[in-house]
Amino acid sequence: MRVLFLTHSFPRHRGDMAGSFVLRLATALTRHDATVHVLAPATAAAPARDVIEGIPVSRFRYAPRALETLAYEGTMASQVLSSWRARVGLIGLVGAELGTAMDALRRDDYDIVHAHWWFPSGLAAMSASWWSGVPLITTLHGSDVRLGRTVAPARLLMRQTLAASTRVTAVSSWLADEAQAVTGGARPIVAPMPVGDEFLDLAATLPRGDALLFVGRLTLQKGLDILLRALALLDHDVMLDVVGDGEERSSLETLCASLGLEARVRWHGRQPSSALPSFYQRASALVVPSAEEGLGLVAVEAQLCGTPVVAFASGGLVDVIRDGATGTLVHDRSADALASVIKALRARPDRGSAQAQIARDEARARFGSGPVASRYLDIYRQAIAQPNR
Repeated sequence: MRVLFLTHSFPRHRGDMAGSFVLRLATALTRHDATVHVLAPATAAAPARDVIEGIPVSRFRYAPRALETLAYEGTMASQVLSSWRARVGLIGLVGAELGTAMDALRRDDYDIVHAHWWFPSGLAAMSASWWSGVPLITTLHGSDVRLGRTVAPARLLMRQTLAASTRVTAVSSWLADEAQAVTGGARPIVAPMPVGDEFLDLAATLPRGDALLFVGRLTLQKGLDILLRALALLDHDVMLDVVGDGEERSSLETLCASLGLEARVRWHGRQPSSALPSFYQRASALVVPSAEEGLGLVAVEAQLCGTPVVAFASGGLVDVIRDGATGTLVHDRSADALASVIKALRARPDRGSAQAQIARDEARARFGSGPVASRYLDIYRQAIAQPNR
C-alpha cells in the first residue's frame, strides 16, 4: 500500500521532536509492507529532499525564506490570527502544499492521502483527494480542533474538510467528542499515534531519583506555571527537572525566581527523543499539568519507562490514565490540588510503582508501533473499499 502523508510538522533531522509522532506512524506502517512518502513545508534547518529513518521527505517552498516561519514551532495559529504577513504566508503554504501533492499524485500511484491536522494540511489534501480520486484520511491531533472551536471562519473550513474526508480519526476519545461537537458531523474514529521504539525496547532501568519531571513545550497550555506554584507548596528538598523549550520560557523562569525556586528547578531545554528515556527512568514521577491535551504521549512514554504519572483530568489524558489504577488524575486544576496529590503519592510506601507496572503493560498493548500500524492499515483498507467514494 502506498500512502502520501501531508503535514506541517515533521522532524527536520534525526532526533528532532517536531512532529515526531508522525514519523513514528510512518515507520510503523513501513514494517507492515506499506510505503510512505511525506510532504512538509520547507525550512532553513532541513534539506528540500531527505530520508529520515527510511522515510522519504519532500519539503516544499511556500514563501521567501524570511516568511517561511509558520511550521514546526507550534505557533502557526497564533501567528495567523495576529499578523497579516503570516496570513499571506498561510495562503502560500496551502497553495504550495496542494501543488506539491498534486504533482506527487500525478507521478506515482498512491492508495491513500493522509493529512495530519485538518489545518492547514487537510485543506490542501481535500482538493488533492477530490482531483485525484484517492481517498483522504484526516487525523486530528488537538490544536486544529481548538482552532475550529474558537475561530468561527475556521469552524466552517473544518466542517468542509472533515465532510470531504473518506475517514476522520482523532488521537483520543475526548478529541473525537470535541470534533463532533464543533462540526455536528459524525464522530471521528479514535486511533492514537504510536510511541517510539526507544520506549518499547528499553535497556536496564536506571536508578530512580527523587526529583519530579516535566516534559513538553513551554506554552501556557502545557501548564508548567501551575506546577511551579505547586512545587513551592512541597517540601524544600523536592526538585523538578524541566525538559523542553518554548515562547514562555522567560516568563516561567521569572515566575520560578519570584517563588524562590531557582535552586530547585533544573532547566534542560529541548532534548532529542533518544535522551528522554533516561529522564523518565530517573524521575520519581512525571507531572503533566496540561489543559486539553490532544492525547498526551509524554504520559505514555513515562508509563513505558515504569514512571508514575500525575496529570490533570483534562483532554486525552483521561484516555491514557485510569485514575488510581495506572496513574493519578487531579480533577481540580489548581496548584493546591496538584501539590496535595503529589504529596500523597510521595507518602505511599511504593511511591506509585505498582500502578506504574500496570500502566507499562497497558501502554505497550495500546500504543506500541505494531497495534497502531495495524489499526491505521485497517482504516486505510476500509476507505479504499468504500463504494461511491
